[in-house]
Amino acid sequence: MWELKDPAPVKLIIGILAANRQCLDEAVEAAGRRFGAVDLRSEEWPFDSTEYYRKQIGPRILRQFISIDDLIDPGLLGAIKLMTNALERRLAVQAALPLPRPVNLDPGCIEPSKLVLATTKNYSHRIYIGRRIWAEVTLVYDKGWKAMPYTYPDYRQECYFEFFDQVRERLAAQLKGPVRVRRRLGILGGLRV
Repeated sequence: MWELKDPAPVKLIIGILAANRQCLDEAVEAAGRRFGAVDLRSEEWPFDSTEYYRKQIGPRILRQFISIDDLIDPGLLGAIKLMTNALERRLAVQAALPLPRPVNLDPGCIEPSKLVLATTKNYSHRIYIGRRIWAEVTLVYDKGWKAMPYTYPDYRQECYFEFFDQVRERLAAQLKGPVRVRRRLGILGGLRV
């Protein structure tokens, strides 16, 4: 019988799209309260690589990434996506803007060899991870970040790679010391995750 191994802990990141700076800052604060202390925060960039979110988020969308200090078990990514969806709904009510979705939260995880994103949409390159959530390897790391044929256009930008490098370096430093890994996130819809 083959020996089963526990997965290595990973670094949780959350990509944020927001209607304005106030929505962006509130999303960062809310994510920190829900998932743990934010240890890295990218620069803020305009998000203009697609028109897809304009009707939901508005005409001048801001993009930012954060990473969470505590490492996580990668098996939590599906549950985290469900939690970020619920958090988006709460932030929409709180913002009270005439927009259906003033904040979009996309969780993913970085490990030394790749960046994986969670999504609610299936497609040929995505793997079902349970609870109506799929995951994709969005970028691979081999002497630098490399896009896949299906990688979103904005994830191909050098400024994103620079932030993901910082997260990857932080992960490497954390793995050298005593590792605190979150294996549970609390209660979600009556289920402990």
